[in-house]
Amino acid sequence: MNSCRRIACSGWRAGLNTVFSRITAPSLSRSQATSAAPDPDTGEKPRLRAIDLAKQVQQEKTKAPVVGQRKKPQAEASGAAEAETPPPPSGQQKRVMELKRFSLQLQQVHPNVLAKHLLRGVLYQDKDVVITNKPYGVPVKDDCGGTSISSVLPVLSKMMDGMKMKSDSQLIPCLRLEKETTGVFLLARSEEVVQHIHSLVTNNQVQRKYWVVIVGVPVPSEGVIDIPIIEREVPGPRPHYKMALSPLFRVSDTGEGVTKVRANRQSQPAVTKYKVLDSASGCSLVELQPLTEVKHQMRVHMALGLTCPILGDHKYSHSSKLAPQKLPERVLGKLGLEQSKIRHLPLHVLARQLTLAGNTQDINVTCPMPKYFKQTLNQLRLTFSDEKDQL
Repeated sequence: MNSCRRIACSGWRAGLNTVFSRITAPSLSRSQATSAAPDPDTGEKPRLRAIDLAKQVQQEKTKAPVVGQRKKPQAEASGAAEAETPPPPSGQQKRVMELKRFSLQLQQVHPNVLAKHLLRGVLYQDKDVVITNKPYGVPVKDDCGGTSISSVLPVLSKMMDGMKMKSDSQLIPCLRLEKETTGVFLLARSEEVVQHIHSLVTNNQVQRKYWVVIVGVPVPSEGVIDIPIIEREVPGPRPHYKMALSPLFRVSDTGEGVTKVRANRQSQPAVTKYKVLDSASGCSLVELQPLTEVKHQMRVHMALGLTCPILGDHKYSHSSKLAPQKLPERVLGKLGLEQSKIRHLPLHVLARQLTLAGNTQDINVTCPMPKYFKQTLNQLRLTFSDEKDQL
């Protein structure tokens, strides 16, 4: 009987030791559990969790090579990476990209954005007129229904009136500015003011001065161009209309003088004063003062009257065709452009100064130069003085 008690006690102690060993055994990690051996008591393999199975599949995919694909050497892989990396743009390419972005920056902009731009560019305002800085590439009027200065004037007027709900203020364009021209732009607050300004223009009491960069050096360096202008059709593969000179005098047959000819009924008188401010690199900075208001007057007088077209004038650089302006190699080198990319060059016409005769005091407003205009002057080494070099 004592032997039976000893066997029972020994069996009880062995079972108790087994329980304590299972309790004190360290817990396996998740990765160890997936590769653990079968349970010695039950003989069953531990179950794999879904997340553990997904990790195993992912590891097998990364380790297994793709059939039919050889492993690239390290040198070859680095060479392929270098080939895929595009080379940095050159100075000429950067210049072209700048001009592309510049010419498109405000042509397809939201009306409210254009109105805010005009508001920030206000140079002068009183109870009768507002003078703002017109951006490049935006037309004053657009018959096609696109964004234009006139289309955002109601929004601009409301902004200047403090965004009042019941506001009867208005802004009306007074003087003409072309789409490619930037600078001082005059707006009237009523129809009566518009009529008054038109009477000032008729009596030569409105003075406008423009700065232009031209290709060439005019001789003489200061003078007056008095040649009427007429609109004519240019035949060819691409028929089009453009303004042209309609002179009142021509060289006589003997070549010893000039002969007056009959004026064309459709021609318009056009007078432009000019003065060269500086010349360098085959180009000139010129101040123009138009005494009449004819379509494309300054561009025609420069290109056809002085044979010195305005830089970026792709319409009047060729008298008988439509083509990008042809520039000398020296000018192209200074501008950092290629002839094949010259079509992106903007027209360099700046409405620099506007003077209006007032009852008690004249209004004199000067517009700062835009970035592209100043950059061109620096590249061509053209300098200027604000006061002494003006007409």
